[in-house]
Amino acid sequence: MGRATTTEISPFFIVSNVDQTSRFYREKLGFEITFQEPDRNPFFAIIRRDGAQLFVKADQDVAPLSNHLRHPSMRWDAYVFAPDPDTLAAEFVERGTIFSTPLKDTDDGLRGFEVSDPDGYVLFFGRPR
Repeated sequence: MGRATTTEISPFFIVSNVDQTSRFYREKLGFEITFQEPDRNPFFAIIRRDGAQLFVKADQDVAPLSNHLRHPSMRWDAYVFAPDPDTLAAEFVERGTIFSTPLKDTDDGLRGFEVSDPDGYVLFFGRPR
């Protein structure tokens, strides 16, 4: 019996406002909205850029909580593999994106940068050096 493969993983973020979050990812990071429910004032959306996909959902009873608020050394909520982080960072700068950590070579052997979304979720875009 052969080994089955998997091709993608999609983090699921609880957000304060799906419209606001979707707009940020679309305008600042170049994602597209592939699904939202309902069309107006959505409570759920799927947003995607190439192989990176994210599910977002708003719930009045549950507040967003990023990893770094749980523990300071657990900064990232998602790692997005970017084969060319320099070109991606330049694109994001053109879109007016503000980095929470600028493009650099990290102490742990990566090259990339961090972006925080409107709810404080931290995404690292990069690759091993």
